[in-house]
Amino acid sequence: MARVDHFHDPNAPKANSIAIAVSAFVLDDAGRLLMIRRTDNDLYAIPGGQLELGETLSQAAVRELREETGIDIEVTGVIGLYSNPDHVIAYDDGEVRQEFSICFRARPVGGQLRTSSESKEVHWVDRERLDELNIHPSIRLRIEHGFQPDRPPYFT
Repeated sequence: MARVDHFHDPNAPKANSIAIAVSAFVLDDAGRLLMIRRTDNDLYAIPGGQLELGETLSQAAVRELREETGIDIEVTGVIGLYSNPDHVIAYDDGEVRQEFSICFRARPVGGQLRTSSESKEVHWVDRERLDELNIHPSIRLRIEHGFQPDRPPYFT
């Protein structure tokens, strides 16, 4: 399913749904960030996805990371809660979702990098290379907060 992210766009469609989403900021031992290139909007992002019935938020993060990247993680903390009503995501089926995402800090504990139906590329990215990638501003904010390990959790 294709999607278009609208951010502070006065012409954006009005949200008609909200869903609980999770993402994870994961650094390897070399300090590189785990990133995917999404299949639905072609942007680079930290991995994540929707909470499913019967799982906790951290279980959702572990599942989504494994599904999208092949990497197994351990959740170690919360970076922030992101719920900006000026960020809506329009899907080609007519759903227009208001952003609502919990971003976790996590560490890799196993697995091998691989792509999926949701990730056309999966990489460990040096911090210095992040500016070269096409990353949505809402994801850049999570990354910025992730690189500040001593800050209290962010919330909007």
